Amino acid sequence: MKVFSNTETFNYSWEEVSTANWRKYCPWNEKSTHVIAVDTISRNVDPETGILRTERLITCRQAAPEWLKSMMGGGMDESQVFETSYVDPKTKTVTMVSTNITWSNLLNVQETVVYSPLNAHQTKFHQEAQITALAGGWQRIKNSIEDTLVKRFRENAAKGKEGFESVLAMSRRVFAEEREREKMGLIREQASNIRMAA
Repeated sequence: MKVFSNTETFNYSWEEVSTANWRKYCPWNEKSTHVIAVDTISRNVDPETGILRTERLITCRQAAPEWLKSMMGGGMDESQVFETSYVDPKTKTVTMVSTNITWSNLLNVQETVVYSPLNAHQTKFHQEAQITALAGGWQRIKNSIEDTLVKRFRENAAKGKEGFESVLAMSRRVFAEEREREKMGLIREQASNIRMAA
C-alpha cells in the first residue's frame, strides 16, 4: 500500500469553500476536464445533527500508462468513483470519502478529503489517498502500479488546487454580483413605494 497526502490553504472562508465545492467540476474549472460526469445518487439531511450526506458517482477520463494498459487490457481510460460527502455545519467541516469502482478487483483506492476553517478568511484542505494494488504475489508489479497512481494523484493535486481556485474566484464574483442586483432591486422598490406614497 502507498499513501499520498496533501495539505493546502485556500484564502476563502469555509462558507465560500463549502458552497463552491459543489461546483468543483463545472465549466468554471478548466483543470478538471478529466471529470466527464457527476451524478448525484442521494442527498439527505440528518434531522438530529444537521449533517448533509450526499452520494455521488463521478466518471473520469484519463489515459492510463501504456504498460499498465497492456498488462490489464484495454478500456482503462474511463473510470468511475463512488463518493460520499458529509457537510457538518456545526463543526464546519466538509468530509468527502471516495473509492474506485472501476478495476476494484485489481486496485483499491480510498481517498479522504476534509475542508475545515483555519480562521474567518482561510480554509484548510487535507487530502489522503491509500492506494493498494491487488496483483497477487507480484510485489514488483504492485509497487509499479501504486507508484504510478501516487504520481497521478500528485499531478492532479496541483491542477486541482489551481482549478478550484478559479471556481472559488468565480463564485465570489457571481455571489457579489447577485447581492448587488438584490440591493439595486430593493432600492428601486423603495423609490417606487416613495413615489406612490407621495
